[in-house]
Amino acid sequence: MKLLFLACLSPKTGNHTTAERIRSHIESAGHTCELRDAAAFQSPAEVANLISRHPPFEGALAIHLHRAGSLLLDIHVPFGVIFGGTDINEDVKVEQKRVVMEQVLLKARFAVAFTDKLKEEAELFLLSQSSKIYVQPQGVSSEPVDELHVFLLVCGLRRVKDPLYLVEMFSEWHRENPLNVLVVIGPRLFSICSFFQTVMSGKRLILCLPLKWKLLLKTGVFLAQERSQRELHAAMKRCFTVVNSSVSEGMSAAILEAMDLGVPVLARDIPGNAAIVHHEFTGLLYSSPQEFVHQSQRLLSDHDLRDRLVRNGKRYVEEHHCLKRERETYQRLVDTLRCA
Repeated sequence: MKLLFLACLSPKTGNHTTAERIRSHIESAGHTCELRDAAAFQSPAEVANLISRHPPFEGALAIHLHRAGSLLLDIHVPFGVIFGGTDINEDVKVEQKRVVMEQVLLKARFAVAFTDKLKEEAELFLLSQSSKIYVQPQGVSSEPVDELHVFLLVCGLRRVKDPLYLVEMFSEWHRENPLNVLVVIGPRLFSICSFFQTVMSGKRLILCLPLKWKLLLKTGVFLAQERSQRELHAAMKRCFTVVNSSVSEGMSAAILEAMDLGVPVLARDIPGNAAIVHHEFTGLLYSSPQEFVHQSQRLLSDHDLRDRLVRNGKRYVEEHHCLKRERETYQRLVDTLRCA
């Protein structure tokens, strides 16, 4: 079967990594899967035209109901959709987007949610048939590598990731203990000036912007250029802990990869994170910058706690985020797209 797969493919982002992994699952079953960036299309008509070209596509997939799924509304072949997280957590709050997403979900042959919570949210906010939505956690395949304590925040610079949430408090903590540093690593997904004007909205923050896109945000807080997945995993292995500060998440690939690599995680207490980080068992959750520092200090001083989180986190990923199971799910779902 020849499939078109639409996703937001900003380089070195979680969406891109997830899409590539799912594409490989599908192609390993003998299908042809052409991955395209949803941002390259202006309207559903453009996608419908692409689908009908010779040889035509026989089915389609999309990650993110609104940004990619809406482009499939004019096609005449079966398709499936995968919730991205932002669509269910954020876009449903905008009436115009919600109506479009309902149309996509009604027309889709199947939908995939990363967690039971995402499925419940979709059923609550969108007109949907429960039997159509499958829950399949992301599979993880990470590459392990090998006294400064680096807290690594892996995220793109956009509002929903809230990368500046911890900056002021961490900077104060760093002045007390210079061995603790926070590194924010990831792609800038839109104008850096626009980002800081939007996010800071009145807060005072002095920035240095060298040509190489490495800048010091505050004392002890650094912003690093995005890296390949191999380089990012190497950085994770060398850091003290992986941090998440997002306002909302579908399922954080960075958190799962950290657990799989044997690195403890400190995650903001939001539904998407709490679905995979069980406080004091597979990781630590915090709900304020002050609590982040408190939990970090526990992690620094309590070696038994750290060992327990690493051990349980690794076991959790192995049991619930099996790459083989994810592959089998997508291959089985793609088979349902075959026209009768």
